[in-house]
Amino acid sequence: MMPKCLIGVDIGTQATKGVLVRPNGIVLRTATEEYGVLHPHPLWAEQWPEVWLRASCAVIQQLLHGVDAHAIIGVCISGLYGGSGVPLNAKMEPVRPCLIWMDRRATEEVEWVRQNVDLDRLFSITGNWVDSYFGYTKILWIKHKEPEHWQKISIFLPPNSYVNFRLTGEIAIDHSSAGNLGGLYDIHAHCWSEEMAQVLGIPLERMPERIVASKEVIGEITEEGSKLTGLTRGTPVLAGGVDAPMATFAAGALSRGDNVAMMGTSTCWGIIHTGDGFAPELVSMPHVIGEGKEIYTWAGSATSGALARWFRDTIAQAEIEQARKSGQTAFHLLDEAAGKVRPGCEGLLALPYFMGERAPLWDPHARGAWVGLTLSHTKAHLFRALLEATAFALRHSIELGEETTLPLKEETIVVGGVTKSHLWLSILADVTGRPIRTLATEGIGAPLADAFLVGLTMGLVDHYEQIHEWSRYKEPILPNPGRHALYNQYYSVYRSLYNDLQHDFNTLAKLSQESSN
Repeated sequence: MMPKCLIGVDIGTQATKGVLVRPNGIVLRTATEEYGVLHPHPLWAEQWPEVWLRASCAVIQQLLHGVDAHAIIGVCISGLYGGSGVPLNAKMEPVRPCLIWMDRRATEEVEWVRQNVDLDRLFSITGNWVDSYFGYTKILWIKHKEPEHWQKISIFLPPNSYVNFRLTGEIAIDHSSAGNLGGLYDIHAHCWSEEMAQVLGIPLERMPERIVASKEVIGEITEEGSKLTGLTRGTPVLAGGVDAPMATFAAGALSRGDNVAMMGTSTCWGIIHTGDGFAPELVSMPHVIGEGKEIYTWAGSATSGALARWFRDTIAQAEIEQARKSGQTAFHLLDEAAGKVRPGCEGLLALPYFMGERAPLWDPHARGAWVGLTLSHTKAHLFRALLEATAFALRHSIELGEETTLPLKEETIVVGGVTKSHLWLSILADVTGRPIRTLATEGIGAPLADAFLVGLTMGLVDHYEQIHEWSRYKEPILPNPGRHALYNQYYSVYRSLYNDLQHDFNTLAKLSQESSN
């Protein structure tokens, strides 16, 4: 008989990833399914939930290939921050696509909140502020701009909760996902806030009544779920959580001052605390561990890996063709060329705000840019400048976190797709001036934490601290003093560029909205 195994799945913005793990943390198999994001207008970003369901089921099927499904003792699914959540009617059918975290259309709703809601009271209850990033402003956009859809909506479910429902028939939401909505969740009482729901005009009847810990079993695989995934009927399914704190937990972040940068499509640099790290400029939610005492608070840019993918798909056609012939990837070829460019790209700087910006700027009108271009600059310079821009954005986030007075650990752990590039990691170390450490289980992140929670809940893992036995680390990449000194000068220019261009960004945003009407 095959030994017991655990399955963890994470629904990402551009791909769903899964892992098959033994209870001792040994990874047996990984699987990935990619997909795209719909951008019907500039700065809009939405996805149909069936895309996530199909990808999750395909990943689980791949993990089960040649494996006795009876050996799987449980599955846990985490997911991207689903913004508004999937809007479902009374028959639990999607009414429209989900407005995901990346979507920045709710600018008028943000202004409405600023004019009609006591923001200090909002922050004191929820631990969060107001921005078009938050799910509650996206829900208000649907209410205000699509009344025909609003009338049909019975409930909003985050991505992982939707997939869990399709596999188990049970409706539940975990505390991290509820907290990440922003204005509706009382982060101190760990429940929906009737006061804020009334002020915002969002009926709590449209929110899942059942809020549970990430490690809680919310249901079992049904007959339909078994057909979709290949899992045995009755297999326990855990609640899961938001991908950023889950990836942070996978990196071993359990206690106050631990800090991790999850750098996939976007960057979430997060710190762990127990209530002393709240700040209006940051995003806070319950951590995916424990019973609610630990808080995950983060800042982070809206684009990191998304920049590399955009560059590949729109500018690097020659590298894509060369990759087909050589068996390498286009990313590897771009990385190799960028590695030959000197730090600072010979006076070229990029701003990474290709989808507006979240914390710490909170500006949906911010835009991307290359500044300092000359005829001597090449494609490799452009690509390296984007890598450096994500490092400058990470440094900006870390500096904001330091202002909360939390004692940050010396090292920053980086997880996510960015870890596949040693050049990128070296740039992160040189720009931030901090040792950068990665996991030996490179590129797995959140799915590993999902699988760990299965083991914990099912009694095969004793306590949360055992994640350190699963999360084996590589030697840290240390910053080079000379390059750090050079990047300090570039960083100063990077910070001033946004201030210099902010007015023009706002003008361009208005012009783009007028031209799309």
